[in-house]
Amino acid sequence: MDKVKILAKYIPEQAAPVIARWIDYYKCDFKVSVKRSTKMGDYRAPFKGQNHRISVNHDLNPYGFLITTVHEFAHLLTWNENKNRVKPHGAEWKNNFKRMMKPFFDMQLFPEDLHQIIERYLQNPAASSCSDLKLFRALQAYNAASDLRFVESLPVESSFLLKNRLFKKGNKIRTRFSCMEVSTGKIYLFHPMAQVVLVPPLENKD
Repeated sequence: MDKVKILAKYIPEQAAPVIARWIDYYKCDFKVSVKRSTKMGDYRAPFKGQNHRISVNHDLNPYGFLITTVHEFAHLLTWNENKNRVKPHGAEWKNNFKRMMKPFFDMQLFPEDLHQIIERYLQNPAASSCSDLKLFRALQAYNAASDLRFVESLPVESSFLLKNRLFKKGNKIRTRFSCMEVSTGKIYLFHPMAQVVLVPPLENKD
């Protein structure tokens, strides 16, 4: 199966030929990765004869997968132009990200609500789409239905599971929620859009 057909499983079909050309033109080893809780994508510069390497999590919806892919290719282009002489998410990367997103805007790939939010995001793109809550929420709206809930949507004092660990939600501290791990009493700060499984309260049977 060729690159375009494989990519079309993960991104909007119109975008697949563009990404396939980038993979060939930049001599990039592109990998669809397992889900990683700490990142949605990754770029590695050439090292000891290796090609550029990009990986993107397989579980992203088509729009999230495409934006993450462009994010990582902007790192590749920035490295080609500047090597390690500039900041990873500095002005050079931001300009390249904006430029590399343009073909997909011209194709009118994104739903209108998402298109407008992405346009605002691109005025000053962050290191991760998770850092922009409006964009992250908008992208999540296009995920397939699941039992997962966002931490911000849970009532305070409710219980939830993450990786088979039980937590109780506390109050918001600046940008994150203070949550206690029930088994240890330790406090952890959760991103508002962290996806967890709500544990229903026990019913009283008096």
